[in-house]
Formats: sequence, structure tokens, C-alpha cells
Amino acid sequence: MTGHLPRPARLRPTDLLRIGLVGPRTRRLRSALSALGISLGIAAVVAITGISASSQAHLLDRLDRLGSNLITVSPGEGYDGTKVPLPREAVTMLGNIAPVEQVSATADTGANIYRTDLVPSNQTNSLRVLSARLDLLRTLRGQLAAGRWLDRGTERLPVVVLGAAAADRLGVTRPGTKVWLAGEDLPGAWYGAIGVLAPNELVPEIDDSVLVGAPQAVRALDGARTPSTVYLRTHPERVREVQEVAAATANPAQSSTVAVSRPSDLLKARTEMNTALTGLVLTLAGVALLVGGVGIANTMVVGVMERRGEVGLRRALGARRGQITLQFLIEAVLLGLFGGLAGAATGVVVVYGYAAVQDWPAAVPLAWVVAGPSVAVLVGTAAGLYPALRAARMSPTGALRSA
Repeated sequence: MTGHLPRPARLRPTDLLRIGLVGPRTRRLRSALSALGISLGIAAVVAITGISASSQAHLLDRLDRLGSNLITVSPGEGYDGTKVPLPREAVTMLGNIAPVEQVSATADTGANIYRTDLVPSNQTNSLRVLSARLDLLRTLRGQLAAGRWLDRGTERLPVVVLGAAAADRLGVTRPGTKVWLAGEDLPGAWYGAIGVLAPNELVPEIDDSVLVGAPQAVRALDGARTPSTVYLRTHPERVREVQEVAAATANPAQSSTVAVSRPSDLLKARTEMNTALTGLVLTLAGVALLVGGVGIANTMVVGVMERRGEVGLRRALGARRGQITLQFLIEAVLLGLFGGLAGAATGVVVVYGYAAVQDWPAAVPLAWVVAGPSVAVLVGTAAGLYPALRAARMSPTGALRSA
């Protein structure tokens, strides 16, 4: 009678999963530490991309509220390096451009501002005293933090509206405070602060400025009759067209000496810097993933050495090489999966927490939240492949003898 060797047992997927969980269950601390490296890498990826997306969402929200259709026109430099003033008619001419919806301007004065008349004349706090048109605040879409803006009744009076930074440097916390305005060729005089502006990210130079009504500035502060900066609010879809013709319109005779800019471009450049920083941090996150993969590989190699007896026994009982390979490969995949899920969850929590502290809208990158665990599984698979194949190559007798 011819004997037949028993057919190797076939394991169902659930059986393979149960066997694959043996290692993580019995070596919990080591498995947790191995998964931690993967978890930190995925958490870093999700958190950094989420924080960057939240920052950009905040910036876009600010641009939407302030308007990215603002253009500034100011004097440029001539061939000899000196500033070439804009013509007095520049504001009117720029306002006649069809897509321009609003236009306003500021002009220089010969005054400096001090908290009191006892402050030395050279301690100006780097603040500028400018004359302002009544429609400036509306054109800039600025907001008042306190008090009121200039109007027909106050533009000819000795009153000022302080930018946010100017009020802070002067120590003015509320309207009604008196400040001292004086210049080299001007007699000093007290002016009352009737308003304080909220910070303006789109036009930060206004924060450092002290604004006086144009008639009062010309009459008492040696105010220039030519604009120092003209602000144009254009149709959102035609900003580029206005930029192209603004210089020639403001000063037809010397268009090359006119500087035209778009403040929102500076904010977008800042976003690009944040994106570059994000790329650097993502590189570091990739290094963390690599370290996590090495940790898993190390754990799996040590696990194979410690469990030679188990491998030999299973091989003696009929387990095939493929089943042994799958057992250790599943362990590595599970370590990567657990680490990836924990890292994605940690990253989401960090994004929401940071956005709440900064008062930003939280923007969680769903693509990375979904892809994170998948990447972790791939890293775990690659890290566990060699230890799994090494376990499968063990012979039953050799494994039992060395156990």
C-alpha cells in the first residue's frame, strides 16, 4: 500500500490575519515603538501640509476681504536716481481709466509726530505724517479699531487718524488723546486723535502713518500738492490691463519714472515662501518614514531570530514557505497600518489645534489623510519583505535545532 503525504493545510485569510497578529500582540512595546517611527512620519506629513493649507486658506480669506484688485501708483526714480513726483492731475487721470472703480491718494507733509512737545525732534518713531483724501479708507477697505474717520467737518481741523502701528508706538489707546505735530520749518501744534485704524495687511505702510485731512495738511503742515501714492481699486477681472496702462496714464511725459505695483502680489510671494518651507519639512517627514521603515525591519529581523522554534514547528507541521512569508509580511504590514492610522489621526488633531490657536480656518488635506496609511503600509511591506523571506527559507530541522 502506497503511503500518501498529507497535503499542506490551506489557511483562510482570517487565519492568516490571526497568525499575523501574534507578533504585535505578544511583543506590544516593541511593536508600538516600531510603529511609532512610521506614525511620526505620517503625522508630520499631514500636520505640515494641513498647517500650510490652513495658512493659505487664511491668506486667501484675507485677500477676499481686502480685495486683490488694489493697485498702487507712486513716484519712481529718474535717470539721476532722484524721485520724480507724480503730476497733480495723476489722481484724476487714473480715475478716468474705465475699469477703475475707486481711486484715492495720500501726499507727504513736512511734519513729524510726537507724543508730547517735550520729545526730542529726532525721535520720530519712523512715523510719517500724510495728507489723506476722504475716500481713502473706503478705497483701501480699511477698518477703524476705534473712533471715526475724516469727513467734511474734520478735514480742515487739527485732527489726525492714526495707523495701527503709529498708535501703538505713540501709546495712544483711545480717541481724544492729543499729539504734537512739528517740523523743521513748522511751528509745533497740538492735534487731536479722532480715530485709530485696524491693521491693514494689504497696505502695511498705512499702519505706520498718521493721516491728516488734505486741506489742513496743505494749509498748516507744508503738505505736498502732488500725490505720494495713488491707490486704485479696479474691476477684479481687469487688474492686469490697468497695471499695463497706469504708468503712462499717471505721467504721460515720463511714464518710465512711475512705479506701479499690486500689494497682493507680496502676500502671494509670502505664500510661495511658506510652500518652499513646507517642501523642506516634507523632506524631513520622508526621512522619518525611512527611519520608521528601518525600525520595522529591525523588529521583524529580531522577531524572526527569536521565533525560530515557532517557524520550525510550523514548517514541521506542514506550513508552506509562502504561508511563513505571509505571516511575517502581514505583521510588518499591520505595524505600518497601525502607525499610519495613528499618525494620520495625530496630524489631523495638530492641524485643528494649531488653526484654533491662530484663529485660522482649518484645512485638512484629505488626500494625505487617506494616502498616509497607504504609504505607511507600503513602507511596512518593503521593510518586512526581507525578514519574511528569511523566515520562509529556514528548514524545519535547522530552525528547531537552533531554537
